[in-house]
Amino acid sequence: MTAPAPVPVPSARAILTATGLRKTFGQTLALDHASISLAPGEIVAVMGPSGSGKSTLLHCLAGILRPDQGSVIYQGQDLTTLRDAARSTLRRTQFGFIFQFGQLVPELTCLENVALPLRMERVPRAEANRRATEELQRLAVEDVAGQRPGEISGGQGQRVAVARALVTRPRVIFADEPTGALDSLNGELVLRQLTATARETRASILLVTHEARVAAYSDREIVVRDGRTRDPLTAGAAA
Repeated sequence: MTAPAPVPVPSARAILTATGLRKTFGQTLALDHASISLAPGEIVAVMGPSGSGKSTLLHCLAGILRPDQGSVIYQGQDLTTLRDAARSTLRRTQFGFIFQFGQLVPELTCLENVALPLRMERVPRAEANRRATEELQRLAVEDVAGQRPGEISGGQGQRVAVARALVTRPRVIFADEPTGALDSLNGELVLRQLTATARETRASILLVTHEARVAAYSDREIVVRDGRTRDPLTAGAAA
């Protein structure tokens, strides 16, 4: 039996801290005492091979999955103890999400896709559209505002997805392989704009990737292997 992974060094600055996360799917152990800490404005890359538990870790941190064991503390509250409705509200108002294939709503225009999180919070249509337009301009895709996702390129679609993730001014952005479906040029463009905007708004980013060139945009890297986390900073502190 292996020893638990090092626990993140306690920090008053941490906005999100997970300790001792364990998650199984049937007989498959996806997370095995995984721990991680994220500071305000920090960009952390979570790296590891396919099937290592990276996406499961992200889903537990975001309150999408409930771990079998362990805690996920966001601004003093344990997400694992919250009811589903409370966690859904938190995801809509405090978190932003970017996935590999964007997951834009095909029936809506790009502007409507970006405004959607605001409309779900009952922001008036005119105000939601104004804020959505500002984000599209920030990501340099305002020219596709009236088009639907199927009518634009993959790079444009992913920038629209980034705009949607940022429009609510989230405190934490969860990005799961955000450039995995893009060529290197568009991938670099999306990463530059995502990280620059996050720096401007002081949002934290948890960036799941298996590519070193993507992880290079982060402040530090955490490796996940066989469901266990290895953070050079915490490992040194625990030695």
